[in-house]
Amino acid sequence: MSNILVIEDEESIAELERDYLEISGFSVEIENTGEGGLARALRDDFDLILLDLMLPGIDGFEICRQIREKKNTPLIIVSARRDDIDKVRGLGLGADDYITKPFSPSEMVARVKAHLARYERLIGTGHPENEIIEIRGIRIDRTARRVWVNGKETNFTTKEFDLLTFLASNPNHVYTKEELFREIWGMESLGDIATITVHIKKIREKIETNTAKPQYIETIWGVGYRFRV
Repeated sequence: MSNILVIEDEESIAELERDYLEISGFSVEIENTGEGGLARALRDDFDLILLDLMLPGIDGFEICRQIREKKNTPLIIVSARRDDIDKVRGLGLGADDYITKPFSPSEMVARVKAHLARYERLIGTGHPENEIIEIRGIRIDRTARRVWVNGKETNFTTKEFDLLTFLASNPNHVYTKEELFREIWGMESLGDIATITVHIKKIREKIETNTAKPQYIETIWGVGYRFRV
């Protein structure tokens, strides 16, 4: 049974999330403050975290940042803040997904299941030899989930690594944002394609010498992105 941490100060929303997740077979624990949620997230092992942004004490952005410094646990922001700038900031800090309130409980459960399934597949690989991708100075160890850029190891969040690896594994193929969201997040984008833009930007900052003139991940205007070899 997967154990999920809900960090949410509104009791009714926290209980709604817990009820729907428990009906779906998950174990759920709730923290109502920023300090308590951050402490639990860092101290205990959870399979996934649902995180509100507007919390008493420490806000969700800071919690997300600190969690990502130490753990790759799948993390979904659930917030009433609907502005793109908030989504960009949250995803840029390493959140795997962003759900806006009010939300459909069934959609929330579906996204939780999708993230858990994908993460379990990724950490459950048992190949006898590491799968390596090497393209023009970039070395990706798919098995160990490590990346080197021109000989220097560079850290990537879970979804940044997934997106980079998928594009590098399918070079010279143009993918739309919707296709990439479906492939990496395991679901339809439902209008959240800004998530892809944010992650591409973060990846370019880590692999490109000049992000204004990318040499690896190219933007095909009006279509999507491709990894050029």
